[in-house]
Amino acid sequence: MQKFFVDIENINLETKSITITGEDVNHIKNVLRCKEGELLEICEKSDFPSKYVCEISKLDKEQILCNIKEKIEVSNESNIKLHIFQGIPKAEKMEFIIQKCTEIGATSFTPVEMHRCVVKLNLKDRVKKIERWNKIAEVAAKQSMRDIIPKVNNIIDINELSKEISKYDLVLAAYEEEKNNFIKETLQNLKNTSLNIAVIIGPEGGIEAQEVETLKNSGAKIISLGNRILRTETAPIVLASIIMYELGDIGTRRNL
Repeated sequence: MQKFFVDIENINLETKSITITGEDVNHIKNVLRCKEGELLEICEKSDFPSKYVCEISKLDKEQILCNIKEKIEVSNESNIKLHIFQGIPKAEKMEFIIQKCTEIGATSFTPVEMHRCVVKLNLKDRVKKIERWNKIAEVAAKQSMRDIIPKVNNIIDINELSKEISKYDLVLAAYEEEKNNFIKETLQNLKNTSLNIAVIIGPEGGIEAQEVETLKNSGAKIISLGNRILRTETAPIVLASIIMYELGDIGTRRNL
């Protein structure tokens, strides 16, 4: 069953109906070639969404009308809220990171300008990139049957990032020069598995030592991912997978 997200105002619980508008209309009609009577899973766009099995009742040019058949009580979201602060990488690597980490279960993404970032975006390019990256997150959320669409936030710098650290239960910064603290031992020492966790990944050249000190002094825990050096697009995927396996819901039955 295909999944779609709609704004809360498009859901009418009194009439048990939902209206789909925008780009999804064309996708449902002309790509999926759905017909009246077919079922869709529809989820509201919110932090604590309700979702429904719906039957298509009418396909118009600008909208699709659906009747609510039943409410879905099973949640596809993890108990872990995982936020990724990513040093802006080159080319399309950010799109790849957003896509894959959305599938794994990340809650949000924040691109970070670091000293070794090669990419420098002006204001106009930033707006376009954020719009593009949020679209990537939405498509990945649909494909992986997420209940929320992870948000891609505006670009920040390392000083702004340091001010964000206190908002989280745990902040892990991956650093290839760290020799004492490792991700495995760090997670094994945690007892609470309903946490708000942030991870920080550097760009292709890594995080500079001074940036590491800034993050450490602000409360981030500096960790190593092991003996091998991972690419900037590999590290967040590996780290997100490890966290979701150890503390979250990867490899377990669905939450009720």
